[in-house]
Amino acid sequence: MSDADSFIEEVTEEVRRDRMYLLLRRWGWVGVVAVVAIVGGAAFNEYRKARDASQAEALGDAILSALEQNDSAARAADLEGVAAQSPGGDAVLKMLLSASQSETGSEVAAVESLNAIAVQGDLPEIYRHIASFKALLLQSDALPASDRRQQFEALAVPGAPLRLLAEEQLALIDMSEGDTQAAIDRLQALRQDAEASFDLQQRAAQLIVALGGEPEPVAAPQG
Repeated sequence: MSDADSFIEEVTEEVRRDRMYLLLRRWGWVGVVAVVAIVGGAAFNEYRKARDASQAEALGDAILSALEQNDSAARAADLEGVAAQSPGGDAVLKMLLSASQSETGSEVAAVESLNAIAVQGDLPEIYRHIASFKALLLQSDALPASDRRQQFEALAVPGAPLRLLAEEQLALIDMSEGDTQAAIDRLQALRQDAEASFDLQQRAAQLIVALGGEPEPVAAPQG
């Protein structure tokens, strides 16, 4: 390599370094901000996890303390004094409260606790459907059959988590209204449903027999 080529290469390298330093001076703060954001985000996530764990532990301790009460009224009073910091925790708390209220004979208060869960839009569907289902069961004597039918039909739509249990309740409403054949047809279909559990199939068979019908053999699963 000639002296001229060597000189040119050194000058080119100096220019590259000068440009790099200029870029670092001009945009180096972006890298600093990025590092701070990453470190800060990780720290916040750890703080949030610790906070959530602490809140869950406090809620669990408060619920266990309330459940130690042997008297249903005292247990319900203690549960009413517990505050949950998350939608899921609040749903669990209200379900336990509803059970204690029901034990004391406060059916109206128990239904209100369950309905508060049923309309809580930020909860998973399964929580809301369980609450609606339990509330309807508590109102079997208070609500007209037509109203209960309408609400159970809403829980029995395809894909709903409690669809089969709602169908069983609809069959019981058919029975209460004297529509024996409708009840048998619904129970037969329930027994043939691929998602029906063995216990549910057995209950349906017993009801069919009680209604004077003959349970159809359950079709073997395909596959």
